[in-house]
Amino acid sequence: MKKVKQTLALLAFSMGLTAQTNWKVDASHSKLGFSVVHMMISETEGTFKVYDGKVSSPKELDFTGATIDFSVDVNSVNTEDEKRDGHLKGEDFFDAAKFPKMMFKSTSMKAKGKMMYDLEGDLTIKGVTKKVKLQAVGAPKIVKDPWGNMRYAFKVIGKINRKDYGLTWNAALEAGGVAVSEDVSLNITIELTKS
Repeated sequence: MKKVKQTLALLAFSMGLTAQTNWKVDASHSKLGFSVVHMMISETEGTFKVYDGKVSSPKELDFTGATIDFSVDVNSVNTEDEKRDGHLKGEDFFDAAKFPKMMFKSTSMKAKGKMMYDLEGDLTIKGVTKKVKLQAVGAPKIVKDPWGNMRYAFKVIGKINRKDYGLTWNAALEAGGVAVSEDVSLNITIELTKS
């Protein structure tokens, strides 16, 4: 009987070590934003309106080692300019007809301070997958909304080079430089609900 109790206790302990907290992205309270430098003098901003994601963390308020799986509908790009959005969806940029989804899968999430993380993962755009490094800053606490849902949020920032993914269109300026920067700044807010 003693051995059975010891085995059950060990099993319960090991299950506690491997238990995960699962989260789902609440797209209605999140923002997947980006910006580029336009004509070497200003910024043009945009967002993607349709996306889905899930996160699994080892602990409720510790995302060290968390796994993140995220997909984005490229056709939902929105820069508040219909003509520009059409150009972005076309072959010069995303070629959304052939590559309708962008995807991100985390490979590492390491704490670098209180609620701050170095986030690395594989980003796939236009059929090309590259490693990216991002910075994630978590909210100070989990909150419970009026409907009983547990919520948490992250601010994620970083930069990618669009040419790495085959988004190579550009136009040279007479005074030198290009119409659209190669670097794309990411400005993302993700709100999660515990599932």
